[in-house]
Amino acid sequence: MIRRSMSPSRARSFACFLILFVAAPVARAADPVSLEGGYRQMYNLDFPAAHKTFEGWKLAHPDDPMGAVSNAAAYLFSEFDRLHILEVELFIDNTKFLDRAQPTPDAGVKNAFDGELSHADQIADRILSQTPGDKNAQFAKIMAGGLRSDYLALIEKRNLASLTYTKQARALAEKLIAEDSSYYDAYLAVGVENYLLGLNSAPVRWLLRLGGAETNKDTGLDKLRITADKGRYLAPFARLLLAVAALRDKDRQTAKRLLADLSTEFPRNDLYRRELARIQ
Repeated sequence: MIRRSMSPSRARSFACFLILFVAAPVARAADPVSLEGGYRQMYNLDFPAAHKTFEGWKLAHPDDPMGAVSNAAAYLFSEFDRLHILEVELFIDNTKFLDRAQPTPDAGVKNAFDGELSHADQIADRILSQTPGDKNAQFAKIMAGGLRSDYLALIEKRNLASLTYTKQARALAEKLIAEDSSYYDAYLAVGVENYLLGLNSAPVRWLLRLGGAETNKDTGLDKLRITADKGRYLAPFARLLLAVAALRDKDRQTAKRLLADLSTEFPRNDLYRRELARIQ
């Protein structure tokens, strides 16, 4: 495995990919099962079911921006699956990540994705104009920024354009955690940036910090573990990221354990099975 430091542009792209789920919502007091079920369907690659669940949430909760932004996540995740963007090996091997081909996106999915994000922004902005401290609306804005960043970085390969959304999402997540430390899923945003950018050499980390980035690898792993242990919606994704980190550190046993658990929990997701078989 190649062990060279990542360049700033590669680090930004990788961070954008991982920050995709930073804004998945913490449980709401009313009827949390529908949203949670939709995210689990998405992890299990049952995208039609996930869309149906999120559409149902939108109908039942028309003033909640999380229905639309969650549906956007399902559109993006389905594109990632179709284009094989989430292959673990891609993110372990720096050369493969740099040299990956330009994906060919589905125009219909892109239009639906953009439409859901615009709808979510409209609802969230209206709520925040009346109640600036509304946590659910803040979370929806964080998620919308993270999803836009992911699409730009990993599908359109527009790394610099994605960086603005990445920074915005991370900053909002830090603010929300400061207000309520029990938003365990939000720790993912802080974790991925610190871990991934922390893989760079000292001079590169210094330059990234000048631009407002956070680059402490150990801090990043600590935050990822919080989400993996306590996150309601993001725990499975955080475990996948920890498996990637373990493989980069040549800790195959930890990676096997994490991938085996994910494969058992989400039997329709052949990504986990393929990656587990790859390292057996």
